[in-house]
Amino acid sequence: MPKPYPQEFRDDVVRVARSREPGVTIEQIATDFGVHPMTLQKWLRQCDIDEGGTPGQSRAETVEIRELRKRNRLLEQENEVLRRAAAYLSQANLPKRLYPLVKELADAGIPVSVTCRVLKLSRQPYYRWLAGPVTDADLAAAYRADALFNAHRDDPEFGYRFLADEARGAGHTMSERTAWRLCSDNGWWSAFGKKRGKNGRKPGPPVHEDRCAVTDELGRTRHEFTAQAANELWVGDITEHWTGEGRLYVCAFKDVYSNRIVGYSIDSPMLSRIAVTALNNAVARRGDVTGCVVHTDRGSQFRSRKFVHALNHHSMVGSMGRVGAAGDNAAMESFFALLQKNVLNRGPWATRHDLRIAIVTWIERTYHRRRRQAALGRLTPIEYETIMT
Repeated sequence: MPKPYPQEFRDDVVRVARSREPGVTIEQIATDFGVHPMTLQKWLRQCDIDEGGTPGQSRAETVEIRELRKRNRLLEQENEVLRRAAAYLSQANLPKRLYPLVKELADAGIPVSVTCRVLKLSRQPYYRWLAGPVTDADLAAAYRADALFNAHRDDPEFGYRFLADEARGAGHTMSERTAWRLCSDNGWWSAFGKKRGKNGRKPGPPVHEDRCAVTDELGRTRHEFTAQAANELWVGDITEHWTGEGRLYVCAFKDVYSNRIVGYSIDSPMLSRIAVTALNNAVARRGDVTGCVVHTDRGSQFRSRKFVHALNHHSMVGSMGRVGAAGDNAAMESFFALLQKNVLNRGPWATRHDLRIAIVTWIERTYHRRRRQAALGRLTPIEYETIMT
């Protein structure tokens, strides 16, 4: 059974089909995007249902029903946890976090016996806690925090090390690690911030090694972007362009084997979400990608924990180039140069919607199925993959 198309791809195809010029048929749109005409008709009907123009179960209602069923299963599991937790909490190893609740209810007029019976607690440990609710360690930590607070109030420019020295002078001995923890928990920082770079930012460390770099006999490093099979090496990057409504960002991944754009995502905020969505869309359309190397630059979106987690989830291998070296990702920069000349620089774009349709149409119709490339033997990426695989 083939995998379903990514939702973002389906929405883009529906947008193009709805805004098609007179004389352009649904069959032509479906052919340009590589889907069956009946599939596109089904997507259009579902979109009409979602907008309320046609009776039927909308996508939002389907998601709501699925979420309600999931919530019911979760509530059943939570009830089981509470049932078993009540038996556990009635043991002698009762956590003290429930004792303040018993005291608050007692102050509100609810007898301790009733509260303990409902929570299945024993009253004797509660009364022992009530006689001495604060431990020696908690009391010592409170005195240390009070000493640090007094020192921070008197000298707000001091860091935690100087605050610890002042607290020791007041008779409250503690390590620098303890002082840092107490200051961090309470937000007591020095009034002087750390010195920043020229623009307030500096490139972050790479989370992956550079797997496309090759060193020659003279010790010079260059990059080779070659692959012997599909889903062996992908390259990815993010570009932006201004519209009348603000910036629009495009994150795309290209298979070096056939130069095909295997997945992309278009969004207005440039967050880690756009990189993760583009990667997930690519995996959904390509199938088995285990061991595939994904080469990017050191952008924060590609260094984020969400993107690294997505790579690990799909059993893919990350790769990163150097800072400020465009040649380390030249295979993807060449595609964005074509996109810039053929779409972005055609003129001013009034809305993000118009630019999005133009980008999607150029990628799926022109770049994939009509633009022949010399590196592929004067074949298009779709033709090359079809012949070679």
